[in-house]
Parts: sequence; C-alpha cells; structure tokens
Amino acid sequence: MVRRPSTGTDRYSTVAIAFHWTIAAGVLLNLWIGIVGGSFAIHKAVGITILALTVGRVAWRLAHRPPPLPPTVPGWQRGLAHATHWSLYALLLLMPLSGWAMASGGAVRRPLSWFGLFDIPYLPVSPAGASAAHEGHEVLGYAMLALVALHVAGALYHQLIVRDRTLARMAPVLDR
Repeated sequence: MVRRPSTGTDRYSTVAIAFHWTIAAGVLLNLWIGIVGGSFAIHKAVGITILALTVGRVAWRLAHRPPPLPPTVPGWQRGLAHATHWSLYALLLLMPLSGWAMASGGAVRRPLSWFGLFDIPYLPVSPAGASAAHEGHEVLGYAMLALVALHVAGALYHQLIVRDRTLARMAPVLDR
C-alpha cells in the first residue's frame, strides 16, 4: 500500500477523526453493555459494526500517514503511544471476532442480525471453540477497558498538564 504524505497539518484527517470517534462511541457502549448489562442483540450488532469500521480504520491508517507528535513528546511516551494504538487496533479486531465466535458455536444459537436489517452468518466454531472464545472475550474486554483508560489518561495529561496540541489533533472541528 502506498502511504500518502502528511498534509503538513498537525491534525488527523476528517476521515480518521470520524473513524476514531464513531468507533470510540461503539466501544464505550459495548463495554457498558458487556460489564453493566443491556441488550445483547445491540451489543452484537455494535460489535460487528466496530469490526467493519476497524477494518476500514486500519486500511485508512496504513494508507495515510498520521500527523507527527509534537517534538516535545519524549521518546518513551512516543513508544507507549504507538504500542497503545496498535494494541487497541488488535483488540478492536479480536473483541468482535471472539464475540462472533462465541455466538456462533454456543449451545443455544440465536439468530445474529445487524440491528434487525439483515442476518449475520455464523462462523464455523465448535462448542469447545465457543467456550474458549467466551473466556477470551471476557479477558479482552477488561484489557480493552484498561487500554481505553490509558489512552484517555494520556490525552488528558497532554491537554491539562503538558498543554500541547496532542488532544487537538483528534478533536472534531464543529465550526467548518
């Protein structure tokens, strides 16, 4: 894939920002439903949506260079930021896939649908595989919660303590 050079701006593209905040809203909703409770039909549909959006987000990210971090960001923070981002991408793929596998091979197979608009096919998973996916889904969910907390803490640290433009790079612009 050919990566397009940065536009010279210190902000992410409008497409990257839209992916980020749409996926973030879905993740927060699904963490809430998964931990506190709620409609698992919605949880599954949002999970499939997150999976599709993440595939698009990763493709966009691989083809479009993100803006550079401010030069004042120390090397260890750069490394932590990159590790956190790529770990989040991995979880954004693994979480919905493990949930899909869990629903596909469970003892009680309920129809999978995307918000009632169309059916989602089952994955070829055995009951033992579904059980393993269930355990993995739970562990990955708590890992996601921890990484989201780390990501938000880093953004707030840069906004409120360091006062650089790190958070502004991904903030939506509403006055365009």
